[in-house]
Amino acid sequence: MAKYSKKAGEKVGRVMHEFKEGKLKSGGNGQKVKSREQAIAIGLSEAREEGAKVPYKKSPGKKTEAKKTAKKKSAKKSTAKKTAGKRTAAKKTAGKRTASKKKTAKKTSPKKSTAK
Repeated sequence: MAKYSKKAGEKVGRVMHEFKEGKLKSGGNGQKVKSREQAIAIGLSEAREEGAKVPYKKSPGKKTEAKKTAKKKSAKKSTAKKTAGKRTAAKKTAGKRTASKKKTAKKTSPKKSTAK
């Protein structure tokens, strides 16, 4: 079964023709469209507005299961390396903190007694 309707194909074709002629402008700021991908996106968006059969937009958050599991595995490896680095950094900063506290400690002067 076809993913896109004929109406969507015609709309994208018309938009691409405008793009190639240099007449296609973006909706928000009215500047000329310079990328082919953006021109196609505009055509599909217009086709959606007219009710043509067009698949949903692929959002950057949605990924296939294979990609998700591969990313999790690589993330686990990288976090193991990062935690080791954080521990040594924490030790170094802890040593600096104690040294700075010693230097900035207030000197207490003996209290003056008041004679009655």
